[in-house]
Amino acid sequence: MRMRKKKNLDSRLEAVSEYLTDCEYADLNFQNARANRQLLDLKAIYGNDNPLVLEIGCGKGTFACTYAAEHPEINLLAVEMEANVLVSACEKAKEAGLKNIHFMRCNAQYLPAYLAENSVEAIFLNFSCPYPKNTYANHRLTHKAFLDIYKELMTEGAVICQKTDNQKFFEFSIESLSQNGFKLSNISLDLHNSDFEGNIITEYEQRFIDEGKPIYRLEARI
Repeated sequence: MRMRKKKNLDSRLEAVSEYLTDCEYADLNFQNARANRQLLDLKAIYGNDNPLVLEIGCGKGTFACTYAAEHPEINLLAVEMEANVLVSACEKAKEAGLKNIHFMRCNAQYLPAYLAENSVEAIFLNFSCPYPKNTYANHRLTHKAFLDIYKELMTEGAVICQKTDNQKFFEFSIESLSQNGFKLSNISLDLHNSDFEGNIITEYEQRFIDEGKPIYRLEARI
């Protein structure tokens, strides 16, 4: 079900336009988008050539804004498909006065149309939709189709960091990443009862913590 448009959404988006690039592509065939690239001018967006970090599915921006504030040495590009959600993330960044963060309304399949090869040093997948039905497996952000996109975008030594509350999705991700040439490390089956340091709790994560659910986490590199 599509989310109902928020009241005053257009005016709110206009007020944070300096933080947002809308990359909704008219052609629904993402292969055509790849063939007709419109690369983002990252130097113009951020004003520097700092390393680029990508979060896919940023939600209301808690992780993205916190990570950007804690790491001024990087540029963070946060991707989300729903404008209703994305506007809150942009407002959060603007209120905090963050200069090293930008948001993009985009489906992850279209990322190669806007980002250059070998340009991303880390990719965060925080509580992506698990698409539990097997018939929708190709929509999962750790499906081979998406992993091939990440490989194209990642620099040498870049890392994918995934967190989820869904055990079956986590198991699927481990299998998919392993079968597609990624080496896994720092695998946790219960993040909040581990010795991992520096975790940033997202909106969804706090809800799952309150419900007593374990959080699964991994890192993957080529």
